[in-house]
Amino acid sequence: MDRIYFDNAATTPLDPLVLESMMPYLTEKFGNPSSIYSYGRETRMAIENARKSVAKILNARPAEIFFTSGGTESSNTAINAAVYDLSCKRIITSPLEHHATLHCAEYINKIGIVEISYVKILSNGHIDITDLERLLEESKEKCLVTLMHANNEIGNITDIEAVGNLCKKYNAIFHSDTVQTVGHYNFDLRKLPVHFITGASHKFHGPKGVGILYINENIKIHPFINGGSQERNMRAGTENLYGIVGFAKALELATANHETDREYISNIKSYMQKKLRGNIANVYFNGDYDGKSLYTVLSVAFPKTEKSEMLLFNLDINNICASGGSACSSGADAGSHVIRAISNDLNQITVRFSFSKYNTKEEVDLVVEKLKGMI
Repeated sequence: MDRIYFDNAATTPLDPLVLESMMPYLTEKFGNPSSIYSYGRETRMAIENARKSVAKILNARPAEIFFTSGGTESSNTAINAAVYDLSCKRIITSPLEHHATLHCAEYINKIGIVEISYVKILSNGHIDITDLERLLEESKEKCLVTLMHANNEIGNITDIEAVGNLCKKYNAIFHSDTVQTVGHYNFDLRKLPVHFITGASHKFHGPKGVGILYINENIKIHPFINGGSQERNMRAGTENLYGIVGFAKALELATANHETDREYISNIKSYMQKKLRGNIANVYFNGDYDGKSLYTVLSVAFPKTEKSEMLLFNLDINNICASGGSACSSGADAGSHVIRAISNDLNQITVRFSFSKYNTKEEVDLVVEKLKGMI
């Protein structure tokens, strides 16, 4: 059987049109963008054109878009800047955040610079917005609120406009990890009350190793990485030229085909839900899967049996790529911190299936048929 790839929340295959846009900068257009001669000037122009393209799509100003190595660096930059440059003494976050956020916040807390508060989680996996307001209202210190737009494991989507308005009300800084939604949802950063958002192109058929950090023009911060004057003195290091060009092209394609791709992928997700319900007893879906949820992610809890304890291993043997929660921790025995936060049922095995425009219903049929024998 050919490989079936159902782990698109971890990374997506590179779109051939994106590769095509990158090729000139992988071959003949190799000049260092900091050089003053023509080879350097043409690559500098490519980066600035990419910045303008990304800014236009997100309705931001080009000066608010900074290219980074990916979502982890972007989130670390934003969190550190909020603490060290914007005088935040308390971080309000949730136990469901990506480790790029949690580990960064926990480290700053451990060295005694900030306190951390965790917002309560509702039974469906959403944050308790009332509890968030309580935490903001009770805090005597300036707060950084860092809450992701969409959870990478269970798919729940947070109303970041509502969160942003609360932050505005209580004079808090707001950072949102939008890695799972940039390229999948439309953003209007002129209207959205947020100080920082992040993106990574490999989540929407762009290259790995390149991301963005949006920094609202009304705040001033110092660089997280020091060295050269790249990215307008904000992010030192020779730019990932072909990655940046690929990011802009991938975002352009994702935006142009957004409605068509969203409808198609949503149908794949819905079809798999129905097939699993119809073929496997006692199957359960984590999070708000039929409500405010990513159309690309389906988190499935299977009953724990002698067979199913080896489920991920058996899927791999059968050339089916899926994840046991977050792919960033897929090699660890600790399991998913997200699933632990929303469920204490030890008799379930969770698998995250995540889809792209390249998946088909025929693939779903094959996977469900294999799963029947594995459970």
